[in-house]
Formats: sequence, C-alpha cells, structure tokens
Amino acid sequence: MVLGLYSLLESVVLCINAVCILHEERFLSKIGWGSDQRGFGEEPGVKAQIINLIRSVRTVMKIPLIVVNTAMILLKLVFG
Repeated sequence: MVLGLYSLLESVVLCINAVCILHEERFLSKIGWGSDQRGFGEEPGVKAQIINLIRSVRTVMKIPLIVVNTAMILLKLVFG
C-alpha cells in the first residue's frame, strides 16, 4: 500500500476527528487533564496549553469536519 496524498489527508482528518470527540468530563478529567483553575496572571503550563488547543480545534473545526467527513465518505463509496 503506497502512501498517497489521499491516505495522508485521510489520516489527518481521522486525527482531527479523534481530538474533537475527546470529552472533558468523561475522559480527560479521569486522567487528570480536566479544566484547571489557575490564578490571575499566572503562565499556563503545558497541560493547560494542550487543553486549550483541544478546545480550540473542537470549536473551529466542527463545521468543516462535517463537510470533509461527508466528502470523504462519498469518495470512498464511489471509488472504493
């Protein structure tokens, strides 16, 4: 199986899907990655930055992921 452009695009979309379905209360808080309360003016740590990245990806990519997933499903159905 040759790694083509479509396979690379499909793997990126699947990784973004995986980030978007992570639920804070059900999954992230169980492993200690829930929402942290930090004081005013404190620098966010690496964990807080990753949590903010997950929230941002979930917010920004919700509608585009629906469109891209639909297009990829249709391409798989048509071309196999």
